[in-house]
Amino acid sequence: MGVEMGKQKKIFVKIVACLILMGVAYRLYLSIIIPSSSSPQFIAHYSPPAPLPQLPTPPHPHPHTTSSPGSCDIFTGEWVRDPTGPPYTNTTCDTIEHHQNCMKNGRPDSDYIYWRWTPRDCNLPKFDPKTFLTFMRNKSMAFIGDSISRNHVQSLLCILSQVERPVEVYHDKEYRSKRWFFHTHNFTLSVIWSPFLTEAKIFEDYDGHASGAVRLHLDQPHSEWVNQFGKFDYVEIAAGKWFLKTAVYYENSTIVGCHNCKIENVTELEFDYAYRRALQTTLGFITKSDHKVYTLFQTTTPDHFENGEWNTGGYCNRTVPFEEGETELRDIDSIMRNVELEEFKKAVGDTNGSTLKLFDTTRLALLRPDGHPGPYRAFHPFEGKDPSAKVQNDCLHWCLPGPIDSWNDLLINILLTE
Repeated sequence: MGVEMGKQKKIFVKIVACLILMGVAYRLYLSIIIPSSSSPQFIAHYSPPAPLPQLPTPPHPHPHTTSSPGSCDIFTGEWVRDPTGPPYTNTTCDTIEHHQNCMKNGRPDSDYIYWRWTPRDCNLPKFDPKTFLTFMRNKSMAFIGDSISRNHVQSLLCILSQVERPVEVYHDKEYRSKRWFFHTHNFTLSVIWSPFLTEAKIFEDYDGHASGAVRLHLDQPHSEWVNQFGKFDYVEIAAGKWFLKTAVYYENSTIVGCHNCKIENVTELEFDYAYRRALQTTLGFITKSDHKVYTLFQTTTPDHFENGEWNTGGYCNRTVPFEEGETELRDIDSIMRNVELEEFKKAVGDTNGSTLKLFDTTRLALLRPDGHPGPYRAFHPFEGKDPSAKVQNDCLHWCLPGPIDSWNDLLINILLTE
């Protein structure tokens, strides 16, 4: 009887052991055939690129972005059709300025909103407003620059407002500098009007008609943003097109030259001299400041005026993006870009503990001649007029929604990889 019981116990132990081994093998099998789920992996971003001779096709990918495995430049790619469209409309966002509200102003086509920037060799996740607001909880961010910076902030606000509606808590007299507050996340977002980044006296109206030369102090960072700098955790700076304007240049409060001013005994200087000095002053202040701020430096945005400029009948009536090889930067934009890359490279090598990143949107912008307001910067511009009548076009800024929305995909990608 005892012998029989012993045999039964041995058989039972063998059965249990066999079941355990089968269970382990089955779990191992599942782990091989079913990949684990995880959140999207963002692309790493590091050091500055070397200057490129021209766009749109660079000889090598920019070495300032990478992903694992392999390397990837999120700023090199193409515009791909996206049938899902933008995350907002001109009716679900109430912060679009009228000059960029192309649909409300009567633009008849809408294909331009169904494209999304796609890097050549890696995945770029779409901007997630919840993730961004969580990341920015208890922080402050400012966009410092000209109307392109303001255009970008409007796009960002439109996307974020689908999750939380911000409260406008400040605007200047001309509504060019503004500040918004997201109560739930204790997040402050600002746009600061500073088209030269340094101190300047400007004599022109809102539509760009000048009554005198700009007085530009190249060695003094603009007090409008400098006085608030200590409050910011993140800043994005951008400049460019305003340096083409007629201006008198000052350093140490003394005239050192001018651009297109035709003043007797004043040295004529090219615009890139002033642009370089202004960037040196701005980047020098940021990188040497005791207050360490994460800074994005945005490259120049080319315009798409054809057969004239903004004030000489130029227009932009294309309805699809360019493909690589169809266009290239004009000389002026190439000069600006080279200055930007050179000065960025110098500054990033001497940051004194600050974080400085290149936000290289030049190529993205170059390939989108279809995304501008054109004549629809104004409300129904041809209503009651002869169809052949000439109206002012905007071929620099972007319709909202529009191509500039993709810049936010790049923005969050860079921030979340740090």
